Amino acid sequence: MDRDQELRQKVQQEVEKHQVTVASDPYRPTYHIAPPVGLINDPNGWIQWHGIYHLFYQWMPFKTEHGAKFWAHLSSTNLVDWEEEPIALAPSDWFDKDGCYSGSAISHDDQLHLFYTGNVKNNSVRETYQCLATSNDGVHFDKKGVQIELPNGFTAHFRDPKVWKEDGKFYMVIGAQKEDETGSVVWYKSEDLRDWQFQGILAEGFGYMWECPDFFSLDGQNVLLFSPQGLKADGINYRNVYQSGYVLGEWTDHFAFGAFTELDRGFEFYAPQTTLDEKGRRLLFGWMGVPDQKEEYHPTKKHHWIHQLTLPRELKLKHGKIYQKPVEELVQLRDKFLVNTHGPTFKSIPRASEMLLNEISGEKGYITIFDYATIDFDNKKRTIKLSRPAIDNGEIEERVGIVEKELKEIHIFIDHSSIEIFINGGELVFTSRMFADISHSTIEVQAQGQLSLWSLKQKF
Repeated sequence: MDRDQELRQKVQQEVEKHQVTVASDPYRPTYHIAPPVGLINDPNGWIQWHGIYHLFYQWMPFKTEHGAKFWAHLSSTNLVDWEEEPIALAPSDWFDKDGCYSGSAISHDDQLHLFYTGNVKNNSVRETYQCLATSNDGVHFDKKGVQIELPNGFTAHFRDPKVWKEDGKFYMVIGAQKEDETGSVVWYKSEDLRDWQFQGILAEGFGYMWECPDFFSLDGQNVLLFSPQGLKADGINYRNVYQSGYVLGEWTDHFAFGAFTELDRGFEFYAPQTTLDEKGRRLLFGWMGVPDQKEEYHPTKKHHWIHQLTLPRELKLKHGKIYQKPVEELVQLRDKFLVNTHGPTFKSIPRASEMLLNEISGEKGYITIFDYATIDFDNKKRTIKLSRPAIDNGEIEERVGIVEKELKEIHIFIDHSSIEIFINGGELVFTSRMFADISHSTIEVQAQGQLSLWSLKQKF
């Protein structure tokens, strides 16, 4: 048995060993993507190919900590029902033996191409390689080995290739750390997806490392999406250990860009990746977690799993700002219509629910979920605040966003141990884990507005 087969067999044994324990966790999501066992982090290779959505993700099946990652693989025809596919990539070769790190997918010559970072550590010295695997059927992948080695001027923190085609040429952006230990994104160009020419630095300016870059056009504007590390908290901004956000700019002979804007205002959101689907929509998945941010305190670890992904979101650019909305297909999750009322409400609801409060009026109000998470709004100050007990010591912590005008709508998805909150049609989004006492099932709405509630179907 070769190394690849051996690793795949060990993964299957690990899944079978813990599947009952994992499934018994009351915090296990029912319609969000989570690992069968172990740790999930970055979404990878996000693409629609031959009408099928393919989503890969970073997976450590052997423990609830980071390590030599695999690429797990799911497919879907409708963004709601997901089919588990065989593991796409295993850390089985010399160039990726310490992890098949993040990357992207692209279609070319009727093949699906996966570009990823091979992580290698020899005697604690890191090496990094940008690698390729291809598939004729979208299920079985053949590794083609190293395509790009580390260029001069950068440390081995050089990873997460995102590839796209434009005007008949192929382009790649990679997250990088320069030798002076500052963050940047570099870019490459190719005629054939094999011979890559280094073009230099696309963007730089702050932090010590920029991870998971994604470069695309949205409603006629160039967008660089990335996850910078090393930003210090500044008022209500940059409150997590690491951030994810974007800059808008113009790319001619160089990329001139404006201010960095956080994409999500919640507690757990990182490493988002987008794709352009066959309907022309720019769709995003993110990781509902943050590296090095109190992961050791997550209560799901005793059930042998940790973290999950966000719901798929459609991106739009409005008034110079990215809006995120749950994809329209998610209405298929609705099971029973529970509530249609106006004004303050106190009600017991399922732990997998969707809530819509619109036509909001009044200066202030709040929503408390399961006596754990509270959403406060102040229309005079135009602020939205999400607060919850800290996972390590129980002290109340908060995240705050500011809307352009007044608050009109709050749209919430609840899934056992997570909440995703969309404000004013996606102007602001808060993504967070929520480890409420399982005996608590009530919501309290102290706000004037039209409230609709649905229970949601179980998909996992």
